Amino acid sequence: MYLYEKNVIRPGRSWVDSNGVTHPTNWMSWSDKEKTDAGLKWEDDPAPFDSHFYWSAGVEKALEDKNEVDKDGKALMGPDGKQLVTLGLKSEAINTAKAQANNLLSETDWMVVKAAEVSDYNVPSDVLTYRAAVRTASNNIETLVKASSNLTEFMALYSPPDKDKKAPIDVWPAPL
Repeated sequence: MYLYEKNVIRPGRSWVDSNGVTHPTNWMSWSDKEKTDAGLKWEDDPAPFDSHFYWSAGVEKALEDKNEVDKDGKALMGPDGKQLVTLGLKSEAINTAKAQANNLLSETDWMVVKAAEVSDYNVPSDVLTYRAAVRTASNNIETLVKASSNLTEFMALYSPPDKDKKAPIDVWPAPL
């Protein structure tokens, strides 16, 4: 991309320099020397990055939770009196898996409640099997997440091992 005094100059658009000179929309057709003489500088576009795992190109998000402190190293406290904690990628992934399990289980929760409240009602065995499979899947995902020791291992959880399989972070039982 071309810059003029830190401002991005868009192809096909005119621009005004610091002397008040308006340059034409066809400035891209100028030679490199003409662009340089006009004060334009080429800068490569920022490297692409996956914002799920990186803050910016080459700046990884933390895997582990971080207790927040001020510049003097004193704990930063929230309105509830507890230290502020920035969740790491692992905690976020585990929370997502638990929320997903909760969502899957909520569809059959009424059956479990009914069985607890109505003595002559039993939850169908296929529902019990499904619910157990959801809890197992959630536990397996949590185990995989906790076992990842670096960002590369963690990112691998989001990649299917082959085109016909799901990513390890997304292995759930088939719906009822």
